[in-house]
Amino acid sequence: MFLLDNVAFYLGPLPIYWYGIILGSGALVGLLLAIREGKRFGIPSDFFMDLLLIGVPSAIVGARLYYVIFTWDEYRDNWLSIFAIREGGIAIHGALIGAVLAAIWYTRRKGYNFWRIADICAPSLIAGQIIGRWGNFMNQEAHGGPVDPSFLRDTLHIPNFIVNHMNINGVTYHPTFLYESLWNIAGILLLFVLRRQRFMRAGELFMTYFVWYSIGRFFVEGLRTDSLAFNGPGWLEAMLNGMWAPMSWIFGEAGAIPGDANIRAAQLIGVLIILAAIVLVVTRRMLGLAHQRYVDPIQKEGYISS
Repeated sequence: MFLLDNVAFYLGPLPIYWYGIILGSGALVGLLLAIREGKRFGIPSDFFMDLLLIGVPSAIVGARLYYVIFTWDEYRDNWLSIFAIREGGIAIHGALIGAVLAAIWYTRRKGYNFWRIADICAPSLIAGQIIGRWGNFMNQEAHGGPVDPSFLRDTLHIPNFIVNHMNINGVTYHPTFLYESLWNIAGILLLFVLRRQRFMRAGELFMTYFVWYSIGRFFVEGLRTDSLAFNGPGWLEAMLNGMWAPMSWIFGEAGAIPGDANIRAAQLIGVLIILAAIVLVVTRRMLGLAHQRYVDPIQKEGYISS
């Protein structure tokens, strides 16, 4: 059985991994999408290039800190290992927090309304996730629990090269990277349609991205076996399990949660993000804070770009 190599090529003795190439490609595609849409509003491409240069390091730091916080027992006696990021250990929610904080600072510094820029960048974020998840595929990581390969081939009609690569040490696992990537493809198409609708107000495309991604991540996360998790109250566990239950009708049992924990952090955070996004959209409209529409010209420091 042919398996893909996670090393793309070597620069002398230095291996160049597909994971890094794929993540870099996702960032580049996201940048090009933002630049193209930004031109419609008269925003120079340099703005988005600088935003990427600031946002990527901030996302990496946020992703690492988030992971370390939820796995503190692994690092409390060896602080230097916190910086050993090449050994793995990052989380997408932390990356989003880091990137958003950096974007808030940078957009204000440049005189732009954060919500307007965030709307333009929303498809870029989800495009990066669509592509980036294939890095997990190459590394055979972030997968779900064991599954019968015939289910993947005959029921879900997943290509053989994916099914074969999900066979790890003789056991086939759910390709959760693929489920999330496909969900996000539908999400980016939705964003492309919504951003041309006049009823969309500033910030609402960005919030739609968070809601869409969080819904998909909630259900896919339940299949994974590497979830960041913690011990929580029984009622919260029952609520989250009940919400996830429809997924079991198609995909079977949920993946095992590592250790003795009972709450998957990504699922809880996803639910909170959905609720916060809905409340924020409704509140901003009720208070008249969302008077600008997505299709309106973007104002900067007293003038309007066309």
